[in-house]
Amino acid sequence: MTTTEPLTRDFTDGEVSFWHRQIGMPTARPALPGDRSFDVVIVGAGYTGLWTAYYLKKAQPDLRIAVLEARFAGFGASGRNGGWLSAEPPGQLRRYAAVHGWPAAIGFQKTMFGAVDEVIDVAAAEGIDAEVQKSGLLHVATNEPQEKRLREHLAHLRHAGWGAEDLVELDATELSDRVRIAGARSAQFSPHAARIQPAKLAAGLADVVTRLGVQIFENTLVTEIRPGAAVTEHGTARAEHVIRATEGFTADLKGDHRKLLPMNSSMIVTEPLPDDVWAQIGWQSGELVGDGAHSFCYMQRTPDGRVVIGGRGIPYRFGSGIDSRGETHPTTRKQLREVLRQYFPAAGDAALDHAWSGVLGVPRDWCASVHVDPSTGVGWAGGYVGHGVTGTNLAARTLRDLILKRDTELTALPWVDRRVRGWEPEPFRWVGVRSLYVAYRAADRREFGGARGTSAIARVANRISGR
Repeated sequence: MTTTEPLTRDFTDGEVSFWHRQIGMPTARPALPGDRSFDVVIVGAGYTGLWTAYYLKKAQPDLRIAVLEARFAGFGASGRNGGWLSAEPPGQLRRYAAVHGWPAAIGFQKTMFGAVDEVIDVAAAEGIDAEVQKSGLLHVATNEPQEKRLREHLAHLRHAGWGAEDLVELDATELSDRVRIAGARSAQFSPHAARIQPAKLAAGLADVVTRLGVQIFENTLVTEIRPGAAVTEHGTARAEHVIRATEGFTADLKGDHRKLLPMNSSMIVTEPLPDDVWAQIGWQSGELVGDGAHSFCYMQRTPDGRVVIGGRGIPYRFGSGIDSRGETHPTTRKQLREVLRQYFPAAGDAALDHAWSGVLGVPRDWCASVHVDPSTGVGWAGGYVGHGVTGTNLAARTLRDLILKRDTELTALPWVDRRVRGWEPEPFRWVGVRSLYVAYRAADRREFGGARGTSAIARVANRISGR
C-alpha cells in the first residue's frame, strides 16, 4: 500500500466537476442586456430550469421564456452529481402520505418510475448523448446492521408501491455475479435506474431549449425574486411568472435564506482502471451502486472504465455558505479513498484524476415541493435531497401544467403546494447539522466494528433530524 496519495499528473481539485472537464467548458452565453420583459422568467439553468423551459416551449411555442444563470448552464448540482437517474423519490413517501394518504404517495412513486424513462426518451428524441445506460441500481449491505435495515426497509417499499418487478433481493452470490464488493452480504436491485454523464445532459438540454427559442442569460446573478420580476446586477427581468429553480443556491436569494439548506456532497474519480483490475471487480453491466451506511456513498462505473465515488464530506458550512470553487477537503478525499479500498481492494491504489464538491437543497422536512402562486405568478421547485436527476424532470412537467393552468394528474401529486417551516437560525443550524453527521459517522464505525444491529446513535440522529 502506498504511503502517499496516488494522483494522476493532471489531477484537479474543484473548479468544475470531472464531468465538465471531460466534455470541455462551454462557450459563455451573453448576460442579460438590461431591463427586459418576458412571459416566463426562470432563475437557474440547472436541470429544473432547463426542463421547465423545455416543456413550456414544447407546450406553447409562442411563450417568451428567459432562463437566468449566475455562472453557466449546469454549473451547480446538475453538472456535479453522481449520474444517478433513479426512481427513488425526492422525499419521504410516509410524509407525503401523512397529508394526502397512501394512494397518493404510491401514485407519486409510480410516476417516478415513469420519469426515468421520460428522461431517457427525451434525450434520445432530441439527440442528447448523455451516455445513458439503463442497467439498474444496487443497494448493497456490507455488514449485519446494514443487511437488517435493508430487509426491514423492504416491507416499507412494498407498501409504497415497489412491486416484485420493481425491487429484487439478491444474496451474496447473486450480487457477485454483477459486481464483487468486498464484504458484501446481500443487496437489493431495481431496474428503474440508469447511469448518465450529468454535464452532457445539462449541456444538451441547454442547447435544445436554445434551439427552441428560449433565451439563456449566463453570468447573470439574481439577487431577489419578486412578484413579476427577477432582479439582477445587469437589470430586471419582468414576467407574469417567475420561477425559482436554484436548489442549493436558494439561500443566497433575498428573503429565502432559511428555505433550503445547502448540503455539500463530494466526489472522486479514478484514472481508467486496467482490464486485470476489472476482471477482479466485475461490474460489467454498469449498475449504479450505493451502500447501506448512514453516511452513504454512491458509485458508478464510467464508460471509459473509471470508478466514481461520492459521499458527504463537510456536509454544511456556517451561515449556509457555499464554496464556489467546489474544492474537496483532504480529509474528505481520504474518506472516499478508504471507501474505494474497502469495497474494491484491487483498485484501492488507483490514481485519482479529479475531486470536486457541489451543493444540493434540503428542506426542513426532507421532502421536495413544487408550487406556483396563482395570485403573484411566483413559483418554485426544489429540495430534492439528492434525488434530483429524475425528480427535476417530473417537477418541470408539473410546473408546466401549473403555469399553463392545466388540471392534470401531475398537478394533483402530493408534493404540489407543500409548505414547510424554514431551517433554524444560526448557530443552531450549523451545530445541529454538523452534530448529526458526526453521529452518523460514529454509528457507521460501530457497525463496521462488529455491532449486531443499527447503532442507537443513528436512531437518535434520525429522530432529531426528521429523516
